Amino acid sequence: MHKTILVIDDDEKLNDLLSGYLQKFGYKVITVIHPQKGLDLFKQNPPDAVILDIMLPDMDGFEVCKEIRKTSSVPILMLTARGEVTDRIVGLEIGADDYLPKPFEPRELAARLQTILRRVQKPQKLDKIKIGPLIIDLSRHEAEFDGQNLDLTTMEFELLALFAANPGKVMTRSRIMERTHNLDWDAFDRTVDVLISRLRQKLNDDPKQPRYFKTIWGKGYKFIGDELED
Repeated sequence: MHKTILVIDDDEKLNDLLSGYLQKFGYKVITVIHPQKGLDLFKQNPPDAVILDIMLPDMDGFEVCKEIRKTSSVPILMLTARGEVTDRIVGLEIGADDYLPKPFEPRELAARLQTILRRVQKPQKLDKIKIGPLIIDLSRHEAEFDGQNLDLTTMEFELLALFAANPGKVMTRSRIMERTHNLDWDAFDRTVDVLISRLRQKLNDDPKQPRYFKTIWGKGYKFIGDELED
């Protein structure tokens, strides 16, 4: 079955270009120029991934991303003409999975899109990891905490699964970057800190009295959930 990609961008020429290019990879592409119409289409028939521009009329891409994240963890690839680090950090903080500054090569976008879709579908050797009230379902790419779905983004889930699979090990930022999402990490390593912060919020994990993620100053982070369960 063809994967459906929803493109929300007010640049009609770019939409036509992306639609034609991505169809060569077997994707079904739906393009809209207005954010509200994009949200309406998303609710009617959720796609497999969203390509979302930041600079949109009436509602910017950040607001659209927030609306999508209220109900879905679908992969979101954000586009920006500015390419500023601040925009990228904000995008990650509100749940985007990857970022691509304009102008870009269509083949790079296709490669990034394939990567985030592959991450969602990637089979795992283990089915579940259970640590107290935290349950990580690797086969379904979902996680629960105290019986509630955490609604993790692709990158958040990947990071949580990485730490849970390496309990008690100090993970440096460079190590995390090597083992996780194929993002342009070298642009800024604060990405790791942003994702850890988001996971802490969703797990009610106090950095001063951590239950899961312990900061190892000058090095990185360590997952200590297993230690507390002993």
